Amino acid sequence: VKLVVDTLNKRMVEPRRQCLPLAPKDLHKKARGGVVYVTVLGARNISSSKQTKQQPSYEIEGSGSNLDSFLEIEVGEVTRKTDAKSGPCPEWNSTFHFILHDNAGVLNFHLYKCTPGSVKYDLLASCEIKMRYVPDDSTLFWGVGADLSVVAAQAEACGKEIKMTVPFEGLDNGELSVKLVVKEWQFSDGSHSSFIPTTPSHNNASPNASKTGRRIVVTVVEAKNLPAKDNNKLGKSNPYVKLQYGKALHKTKPVTYSTNPTWNQKFEFDEEGNGEYLKIKCYTEETFSDDMIGSARVNLEGLTEGNARDVSVPLEKAASGELRLLIEAHNSEGCPSVLKLVLVEARDLVAADLRGSSDPYVVVQYGNLKRTTKMISRTLNPKWDQVMEFAEDGSALALHVKDHNTLLPETNLGNCSIDYQTLPPNQTWDRWIPLQGVKRGEIRLRITRAVQKPVLDCPSQSSPAKIKEMLMKLRSEIDDNDTDKLSKTVSELEILQNSQDEYVAQLQTEQKLMIDKINELGQEIF
Repeated sequence: VKLVVDTLNKRMVEPRRQCLPLAPKDLHKKARGGVVYVTVLGARNISSSKQTKQQPSYEIEGSGSNLDSFLEIEVGEVTRKTDAKSGPCPEWNSTFHFILHDNAGVLNFHLYKCTPGSVKYDLLASCEIKMRYVPDDSTLFWGVGADLSVVAAQAEACGKEIKMTVPFEGLDNGELSVKLVVKEWQFSDGSHSSFIPTTPSHNNASPNASKTGRRIVVTVVEAKNLPAKDNNKLGKSNPYVKLQYGKALHKTKPVTYSTNPTWNQKFEFDEEGNGEYLKIKCYTEETFSDDMIGSARVNLEGLTEGNARDVSVPLEKAASGELRLLIEAHNSEGCPSVLKLVLVEARDLVAADLRGSSDPYVVVQYGNLKRTTKMISRTLNPKWDQVMEFAEDGSALALHVKDHNTLLPETNLGNCSIDYQTLPPNQTWDRWIPLQGVKRGEIRLRITRAVQKPVLDCPSQSSPAKIKEMLMKLRSEIDDNDTDKLSKTVSELEILQNSQDEYVAQLQTEQKLMIDKINELGQEIF
């Protein structure tokens, strides 16, 4: 009885005490697959050990004069093996990668020995390492250690390499050393957590910045009391403003000879979800090199739709001066949106036919709508390159890969669900997605949430007359040598020119989208 109690304590109590504590942070993500790299470093004390039970043997080709050993790594139905090495402490230093089809996996390691003069190899020992995705975006690895203890390690993020040494089961003092790296976890919402090298950032922008789907509209209205930077007798500047938000950069047009310029120029940004600041720099345009007047930062958190924020920002590193901005947030979901889905290809599908292949096609279900791709005969790596479009209404998007069969019931080759709602608008998402419900298989998709921007109003037909009137006013102010009124009139002319430029740019964009659509339809027809 005492022996049974001690064994239960070792197997059930001690491992729990020695497991790594999990962080309280929960990202509420469900991992559906991943990519893990396994580097087999070497083994120790494998020849002096004794087998504790009879092991099966398998035939291979060739024989050797020395005692050689190699290691086989098994994950699901996929196996890889190292080269054979001699000695009691072989070093392989071989790296393999495996695809997981769930949020957890088991890495099985089998050690084989090659007896000199024999055409057989014998299973000498085995061990395993289990792994699981943790909701704080880390990965937990664990295995059974010496004396039934637990050997555990935790990688805080993708790309974090860990080293583990686990004992072989069935060998005295024999142990295996490996390095493990998870390069990517893929989630049910279509997002992924992958390794991104950390590099110094000068603007404090996060490389993992997520977009909320809203649009931020910033209107640079005017500036007041800017310091004079010009060297001429007018004591004026030629100021303009640069705006940076995330990786997007915009610039106003310069206003000549003014310390109180008016721009009234609008710029749009995709809202970042990581507390990104709007960075502002004010310059004066010079002949050889532009001088910076001052800078500022604006926190854009707390913006509500429909309520414009009127902000007066004092310039830092300047003796005087402030900028006036109007900042608004718009929900792009209010605009018409089209979900564009490109089913590119699949790989490593399950063989459904007796001949070892399949005739795969995909059924796409979006809400109550169903569409089907063409069938590709006799392949496990089909390529469809087929485009489908749906009017986005928030419905669930599911893909079902099937094997075509004329007489017998069709075989399911896997399925997956895509939560596309979190994808940023007007950006293409290109990923390999592990198929669920099967032991292997991936499908490659390109998804775009094409959100149409509101159409700009066509410039008024009276614009030429208005420009002519302003030019006459400009000549009069030049004759009167009134620099303040002259600067204001020039700004009004530039605003009118900007509205026309924006309208022309949107027409060109719409023309390009229409041409692309015509080309896609032509490819589908032929």
